[in-house]
Amino acid sequence: MPGTVAAPRGGILCDLHNRYEAVRETLSRIDKAAQEMGLPNISARLIEQNETSDRHGPEVQYLEIFAVSIATHHMLIAEGAKPIAIVGQSIGELWALAAAGHLSVEDAARLAVARSQVLTRQSWDGKMLAVGVDGRRAESLAELINHPHLVLACENAPRQSVISGPEALIEHVERVADALGWPSLQLDVPHPTHTPAMAQAARDLRESAPRVPYGAGRWRVCSPWLGRDVGDDDPVDLVAGALTSRVRMLHTIRELHAAGADAFVECGEWPVVTKFVEASIPGVQCVVPLSESDPVEAVRALVAESTGIGPFRSRLAAPSSNGHGPVVRVDEPAPAGPVATLPVTDPPVRTAVSAPPAAPVSYVAPVSAPVPAAPPVPAPPVAPAAVAPAVVAPAAAAPVASPSSAGSDYETVLAELRTLYGDFLGYPPDLLGEDDGLEAELGVESLKQVALLGMVADRYDLPDLRTNSSLLTVGTLRRIAEAVVQARAGAA
Repeated sequence: MPGTVAAPRGGILCDLHNRYEAVRETLSRIDKAAQEMGLPNISARLIEQNETSDRHGPEVQYLEIFAVSIATHHMLIAEGAKPIAIVGQSIGELWALAAAGHLSVEDAARLAVARSQVLTRQSWDGKMLAVGVDGRRAESLAELINHPHLVLACENAPRQSVISGPEALIEHVERVADALGWPSLQLDVPHPTHTPAMAQAARDLRESAPRVPYGAGRWRVCSPWLGRDVGDDDPVDLVAGALTSRVRMLHTIRELHAAGADAFVECGEWPVVTKFVEASIPGVQCVVPLSESDPVEAVRALVAESTGIGPFRSRLAAPSSNGHGPVVRVDEPAPAGPVATLPVTDPPVRTAVSAPPAAPVSYVAPVSAPVPAAPPVPAPPVAPAAVAPAVVAPAAAAPVASPSSAGSDYETVLAELRTLYGDFLGYPPDLLGEDDGLEAELGVESLKQVALLGMVADRYDLPDLRTNSSLLTVGTLRRIAEAVVQARAGAA
C-alpha cells in the first residue's frame, strides 16, 4: 500500500467502480466519512473520466490515495488473489490495516485526516531528501551535520535512502551529496515525517485522535517501522509512532522474500515500492495493475500463474509517482515455509504506453549508477552553519562538457541532448525519440533524471533548469530541448 504519493489521476477508478460492488461500497463509505469531517466528495474525481478538481489539500490527497489503494485491494481479492501479507509504507500502513480488516474503512479515513491535521498544526519547516546511496552512507551524511532532527528516515533499497530534517539542513545535505557525486532529489510531500521533530505531532495525535475499534483482521500486516507483524497494537499508537520512526522497507522486503514471497503487487497507481523491491531482489515478479492498459486482465494472469493455470506474463509499468500492496505467491519450485504477499513493479522492459505522465512523487526510485566508496568524514562540526563552507565547493562537482558553439537552435540542442543522454544511459542516440517519456518508455529512473538535468544545466550554463520539476515529471527530450532554447533566448 503506497504512502504519500501524488494525487491520483481523474477517472483512475472508473472501471473498478463499474465492475465491483465491493469497490462501490468502499468508495461510498470513504465519501461518507469525508462528508462527516467537512471534506468534499472523494470518489467523484476518481470515477468520472474527465472530471477535474483543484481540491488537493493534504486531507483530500490522503483520502484519494487511500481510495485507490483499497479499491485495488478489493479487485485483487475479487479476482482470486490470496495475500500472505500486506505491507504499507509510512501512512500506507493505515491502508494496510483497513485492507486486512483490522480497521473499518471509516475509522482508517478518520485517522488519516487526524494525522494530517496534527501535522498541519505543527507546521514544521522540514524537507525530505532522497539520496541514491545505501542507508549507512546516508546516515553518515546526516550525522556529519549533527542535528537531532536531521536523520535517516527511510531505507528503501540498496541504493535509495531518504533523509528527513529542517529545510536549511536538508539543503546542506543536498550540496554535500552533489559534491560527492551522489544523486539526490527533494521530495514533494505535504508533511515531512520520520524524524524526532515530529514528537509533538505524535503526542497531539495520541491525545486528540478518537480511539477506534480494532478487529482481528483477515490477513497478516507487516510493519516496516516496527520491524515485525502488527499484532494487537493500538491503531492510533501505530500511526503516531511511525511519525518519528525510521521506515526499513529494504529489510521488510527481503524478510518477506526469504519467507517465500516471490510475487509483489502494488496497490497504487504507479510503481513506487515495487521499484524498491526490484532493486532489492533482482528477478522477483512484480505487478502494478493500475499502470496496465487492462488492470483486471493483469491480475487474472498473475492469479492464473499462482494457481498453475497459466503463465505469468511480465508487465510494463507506467511512470512512477512515490507504495505497497499485498504480496502474492507465484508458483515455482515451492520453498518450505510460509509465503508472503507484497506489492512490486515490473521489470524495466519499456514500450510505448498511453498513460498520462505521473505527477511528482514522495519516494523516488533507486538509481543503479555505481556508488562511490564512502569518503573520509571530517570531524563533525559544532553547528550546522559550520558545515556549509566546506561542502558547497563547486570544484567537487562532476566535470561536464563545454557548451556547444552551435548556439541554441532547437535541432542542434536536441542532437546534443541525444548524445549526452545516450552516452550516460548507454543507448544509441538515434534510438532516443524526442517525444519518448524518459521514465515511461526509456526506463530512466527519477534520480538518474535529476543527475542528467544537472548535466544539462551545467552544459548550457542554465542553473534554473535544475529546479524545473516539470522537466522531471513530464520528461521528454523535446521538452528539455525547448526549455534550453527558451532559457538561452531569455538570457540573451
